[in-house]
Amino acid sequence: MGEVVTIGLDIAKSVFQVHGVGADGEVLIRCRLTRARMLPFFAKLPRCLVGIEACNNSHYWARELSALGHDVKLMPAQYVKPYVKRGKNDAADAEAICEAVTRPTMRFVAVKSPEQQSLMMLHRVRLMLNRQRTQISNAIRAHISEFGVVAPVGRLGVERLLEVVADTGDDRVPEDARLCLQMLAAQLDGVKQQILENDRRVLASARRTELGRRLMDIPGIGPLLASAFVASVADPSVFKTGRDLAAWIGLVPKQNSSGGKDKLGSITRAGNRYLRQMLVVGAMAVIRYAERHGTKRPWLIQLLARRPAKVAAVALANKNARMVWALMTSGERYREPMPMAV
Repeated sequence: MGEVVTIGLDIAKSVFQVHGVGADGEVLIRCRLTRARMLPFFAKLPRCLVGIEACNNSHYWARELSALGHDVKLMPAQYVKPYVKRGKNDAADAEAICEAVTRPTMRFVAVKSPEQQSLMMLHRVRLMLNRQRTQISNAIRAHISEFGVVAPVGRLGVERLLEVVADTGDDRVPEDARLCLQMLAAQLDGVKQQILENDRRVLASARRTELGRRLMDIPGIGPLLASAFVASVADPSVFKTGRDLAAWIGLVPKQNSSGGKDKLGSITRAGNRYLRQMLVVGAMAVIRYAERHGTKRPWLIQLLARRPAKVAAVALANKNARMVWALMTSGERYREPMPMAV
């Protein structure tokens, strides 16, 4: 039996499929492992290249196998799918991963550290808490409106409704309904406190790192977005250019070119949706400020003169993503452009 040089590992919750080949491509290992047998099995193998599809627990296994001396590469699942020959099962997936990881043009995902995963969890929990706050607020509005009590849209309107719920002397709301609304009000207050604590930790994380402080110098990038970049982009050198990072976020135009004719459409909206949304929101804030107070950035002035504000916001978000890549790879600080000559 020859020496295994490349392994495709299809991971799951409890069952893992292994497909290993030698230097000549001959299949040497094809087996299924339980979770308890994973690390002992790889500890006995010589150093080899291990390919894994990037998913929710792939970073953990990549760190564990790297600690055993193996060279672990994570790949997006959509880039592995074309290598599946026929059918869909664990063995076929592991074989496809083993083939894909050896391709010279394959794009890999940088392995995140536990700290980066923890920081990204803050952002995901923040999104969930904000959705819960909206759901509870809408539930309070809907239930209390059945008794003819309404309030204006916005947080101030919800506060007025909560005052009615707390006022036991207001006979517009029956006792049983008031009890239910008080439960919702208590849940809303708890969610608000959790959001405040979450935001405090995100702000502290952005200011704690030197990279986060440098990213916050870019107009349109605040603590939340700087913290998200630090957590999401584990290794900026994975992207060869700033455009590659913008494409990963989904801020570059779609292409439908053929016969030497270039046809560009709207942005792809592929990749990291969270970063894309916050980049556009930050760019829109910069544009609104520029419309009211002016700006010294000549590129933005020219863009706003010929494009609608929302289109300009997407273009500015693309530009900001490229600047983020430049700062992350060069270690430099943001420099404000020179004002236009009058």
